[in-house]
Amino acid sequence: MTRHSDIQQRKDRILAIVVSQYIKTISPVGSQYITEEHDLDVSAATIRNILAELEEDGYLTHPHTSAGRVPTQRGYRYYVDHLMDEIELLEAEKRRITQEYRHHTQQLEDLMEKTSQVISDLTHYTSIVSLDAGGGRKIICKGTSYVVSYPDGSDILKIQAILRVLEEKERLMELIDRTLEKKIGIYIGHEMALKDMEHCSLAVSRFEKEGLKGRIAVLGPTRMQYDRVISTLEYVSQLLSR
Repeated sequence: MTRHSDIQQRKDRILAIVVSQYIKTISPVGSQYITEEHDLDVSAATIRNILAELEEDGYLTHPHTSAGRVPTQRGYRYYVDHLMDEIELLEAEKRRITQEYRHHTQQLEDLMEKTSQVISDLTHYTSIVSLDAGGGRKIICKGTSYVVSYPDGSDILKIQAILRVLEEKERLMELIDRTLEKKIGIYIGHEMALKDMEHCSLAVSRFEKEGLKGRIAVLGPTRMQYDRVISTLEYVSQLLSR
């Protein structure tokens, strides 16, 4: 049992390394990098075997032109659910967010605009804010220019498809009105059940205060910085609820 646990921990560690490094560099991660940059106390051959096993299990794949691996959607899902470390926003980032709200709290529309802009600026992804108020629904979307970097490679058709969804209010509502079983819902690739969004991931949080309720969401590539996005949504949701 202990040996099985050790093997699983080793596989988890290597998968976490591949996912986090790929998110940073958008380059396939090979056994040489893992061997040289991480002290795992195992041989290069063992690392290569584990990478092969992770690929066989469906967590990694590799481009034909490279010996390195990249995460699959299943790999990202496992990473988000089991391997990702929580991060804290820097105090300077928290102060910046708080100061922005001090200057934009008079009008509801201004508050939504500022919320969407702040989240997009911090994450470098597209942000969507919705508010249920007065029997109606308001939706604001910022950071659509970041969409050009979402598909791996400059696939103009995929970029255009994503932008079309972001331009349609009904599809935006469909995108973010999902059942949230946790404080923040994460939907990766095909989990969004929108063909045009199969190369994206979505993080959604909700807020409620004095009869007002709404959702804030971040749309990014499947290789999004999940830990940073989640910490940003958590902090902004807390501010809005206060």
